[in-house]
Amino acid sequence: MAQGALRGPSDYSSEPPRHPSLRINAKEPFNAEPARRDLVASYITPVDLFFKRNHGPIPVLDDIDSYYVTIGGLSGGPRRLSLDDIRKLPKYNVTATLQCAGNRRTEMSKSRKVRGVGWDVCALGNATWGGAKLSDVLQLVGVPYHTEITPSGEKHVEFISVDQCPEEKGGPYKASIPLGQATNPAADVLLAYEMNGEVLKRDHGYPLRGIVPGFIGARSVKWLDRIDIIEEESQGFFMQKDYKMFPPSVDWDNIVWSTRKPQMDYPIQSAICSLEDTSAIKPGQITVAGYALSGGGRGIERVDISSDGGKSWFEAHRYQKQGVQYVAGNITSDKWAWVLFKATVDVKGDTEIVVKAVDSSANVQPESVESVWNLRGILNTCWHRIRLLATPNLRSSM
Repeated sequence: MAQGALRGPSDYSSEPPRHPSLRINAKEPFNAEPARRDLVASYITPVDLFFKRNHGPIPVLDDIDSYYVTIGGLSGGPRRLSLDDIRKLPKYNVTATLQCAGNRRTEMSKSRKVRGVGWDVCALGNATWGGAKLSDVLQLVGVPYHTEITPSGEKHVEFISVDQCPEEKGGPYKASIPLGQATNPAADVLLAYEMNGEVLKRDHGYPLRGIVPGFIGARSVKWLDRIDIIEEESQGFFMQKDYKMFPPSVDWDNIVWSTRKPQMDYPIQSAICSLEDTSAIKPGQITVAGYALSGGGRGIERVDISSDGGKSWFEAHRYQKQGVQYVAGNITSDKWAWVLFKATVDVKGDTEIVVKAVDSSANVQPESVESVWNLRGILNTCWHRIRLLATPNLRSSM
């Protein structure tokens, strides 16, 4: 614990209140996601319904005026910046979707057992984050824009929190991103102090957090204590022994963590949220709705729906902001954010509804979960399938 103002408790006696509708996947540390229908009810996810992903007790800030973040690894020695210092820099609002790399893990585990917190399809959320660009903060302390490597050889920026994580033997969560990305204003990496126009809530990183758009959520570190300019990638547990993509042939007996790079941006993903995995419905027209997103700022070119288990396909309607036509890559679209979709399907009997998305690089989702199975259950991006049971006597259609 590097400073007195912000501290990571060692127990769960100071947890914040949570919305009662959240589906709790683990109580301590608290990990929860919203119901499917709640998630896609709006383009911007309400803070209370935004998924909660934690690795230890939620930190406590005792005195906002005493809080500072330390920038280390600088040629002139470390610099301390208060929240006021960061607020004096130009403020940017960036709409970006954060998705846990373990989203849809429960489904993958049904194919073959994996380790990790179980998640349905709602371990993600879309918010408008407000704060200073990390590129501006680094320039303020002497690291120019578009610096890939410093004169003394540093190539990465490490975010260090104050939470106490069992995986770090009680130490803080940490992760890093390439320095070239951190110093590129167009990458929109933020030190955020607001979420959806309000001060960050404790669950989401109060008073200050990193937001790394287009990357898996694990790189957007909450409750910032330090930001260090370093030579090699962070050696933290969650960079070196977690959140790496291994082939289906690797198991816990033959895994060698160092053979894979830490996962950064995420692949093309989509899921249906208007129906549960098995749904009884009255025959007739139903609405199929959900989300699609890709990493790295890639847009969504197409969302394909099948009402016959994948034999034939048609396109769903894609949208983001109300009244604005979504066009992948257009200036009016949010490049770091998900795209919602809707389609009408005529159901006559028992069938399987399937969704798959295509991004602006023509990346497509794999058909089967077996092809992407990995022992940690990350990046399950296979076609999402819904089994419909036509039930004529059902009182109301879904």
